[in-house]
Amino acid sequence: MAEVLLLHHICGLTSGVRELADAWRRAGHTVHTPDLFEGHTFDAIAEGSEFTERVGFDEIRVRAARAADDLTAELVYAGISMGVMAAQTLAVTRRGARGAVLMEAFIAPEWAGPWPEHVPAQIHGMDHDEFFAGEGDLDHARALAASREDVELFVYPGTSHLFEARSLPSHDAQATALLNDRVLEFLARR
Repeated sequence: MAEVLLLHHICGLTSGVRELADAWRRAGHTVHTPDLFEGHTFDAIAEGSEFTERVGFDEIRVRAARAADDLTAELVYAGISMGVMAAQTLAVTRRGARGAVLMEAFIAPEWAGPWPEHVPAQIHGMDHDEFFAGEGDLDHARALAASREDVELFVYPGTSHLFEARSLPSHDAQATALLNDRVLEFLARR
């Protein structure tokens, strides 16, 4: 079974993120969910964005790296939206990465670094999500998936951002169920 570092989205370590982690745990995986916001959670992306700007993205990445430092090197790095920035960077820069699950974001290689050999990945997002599709993440993900057999891209129909977050209004139960099935199959191979 896999050991996973799951980094939350811009609304914090919400009950929805915890439920996602619990689903993976019930399948037998070890899932670590550090609270990068130190107890703060938000009901809307705009509120989380304001908080993140005050704290600073660099500080959030430092907190994520610290959380990884306390764990084995052989992790699957997972992130949701904002959490992808740190998860993808860790998967690219840390030796021993077993894989990556990147949900609703994908960072341009010039920002995070080129994707390493022997690190499989899954990338998930909606085809009309204003952030994932509208800001170029989907295009970068397609380019990587086209060049690598061990990188899978799953695009779901819809416009929701944070669709897997059961605690937010953007939740899409059908897409989340499919995402979970695909992630659990991926984790079972790690």
